[in-house]
Amino acid sequence: MSIIAAIGLGLVMGIAFGFLLEKSRVFEPGVIVGQMQMRNFIMLRIFLAAVASGLVVLALGQLTGLIPKLDPKATLYGAQLLGGFLAGVGITLAGACPGTILAQVGVGYRDAIVTLVGGLFGALTFAYFEPTLRPILLTGSPGKLTLHGLLGLPFWPLALGFAAVLVGTLYAMERWRPWRMELGENADGVLPPTKRAERKAEAAAAPARG
Repeated sequence: MSIIAAIGLGLVMGIAFGFLLEKSRVFEPGVIVGQMQMRNFIMLRIFLAAVASGLVVLALGQLTGLIPKLDPKATLYGAQLLGGFLAGVGITLAGACPGTILAQVGVGYRDAIVTLVGGLFGALTFAYFEPTLRPILLTGSPGKLTLHGLLGLPFWPLALGFAAVLVGTLYAMERWRPWRMELGENADGVLPPTKRAERKAEAAAAPARG
């Protein structure tokens, strides 16, 4: 694939990703923080749907020969555990992640600009200290770990089977808690206005009862 084709494909995928991100409302700070607090599961559903669709695409790509070989990255325990912990803390505190911050800026969240600048500063800081941190981040690497490699089975049947399990999980979650109920009337992942008013009234009445 030429550089121009790769850039064009990247732009198309980026536009599709941004469109779906906005329509799913998963970029909303209330949705993100609500997921971290286990109050709603919109974000988890979007990620599970993305994994399931990705598995189907990769499996079909291997079956048709369009994707002759998979090249996963090596497992790095130090980098992935530490990086995942720091990313989770940052996402919870900011109500945003690198994939949603530009959507928040685009729809007018003013505090998202501060988060974006902080993220860029953090990336520059990491680039400066990366040579010093490299021995820690690269510790405990067993190489490339894949389920089909460990089981000695072809990738595509495992991928399709796991995708089917994820689709079943998503269906069960929808029956358990419909996404419209979790999203809220204002599509921001927080309580509907009537419920918020009731909570405020209860909080105001609590001192009087005491």
